[in-house]
Amino acid sequence: MAITIKRLAHQVLENHVNLDNTVLIGIQPRGIFLSDKIVDEIKKEVPGTLVQYGRLDITFYRDDIRKELHIANRTDIPFSIEGKNIILIDDVLYTGRTIRAALDALLDFGRPEKVELCVLIDRRFSRQLPIQPDYIGRSIDAIVSQKVKVFWKTKDGKEEVCLMND
Repeated sequence: MAITIKRLAHQVLENHVNLDNTVLIGIQPRGIFLSDKIVDEIKKEVPGTLVQYGRLDITFYRDDIRKELHIANRTDIPFSIEGKNIILIDDVLYTGRTIRAALDALLDFGRPEKVELCVLIDRRFSRQLPIQPDYIGRSIDAIVSQKVKVFWKTKDGKEEVCLMND
């Protein structure tokens, strides 16, 4: 995973050599583990460069959990996104509904110039919405009954991606 995360950070830097107008935003709850690591890699590659980094909670923008009670995470975007290039970061892209919710949530903070999507895992053939990533760690073809679970050392005690059967 470390090599894949480093590669994603390099791809972001290749397309955004000057980070002045680019911000990175991790999607709560599990996308922030990937976004933290990507931001750390970027800071290692270009020391002294200001990396604008925020975290976005989409709990109340989701359309698939209306009947359940969920505890919201904290949104922390301490800068304006107006006219900025945004790189949204999440761990797994599955149906596209999380990203749609994130796009809706972003509009409450302003109108960005451009939004790109960076994911560790892309479940290519599972999309319900026309959403595609710009930066992909790995593509995994899984059947609907399987789940892709990303484990993070800081949260789960190990770092790996597992394909699990229901």
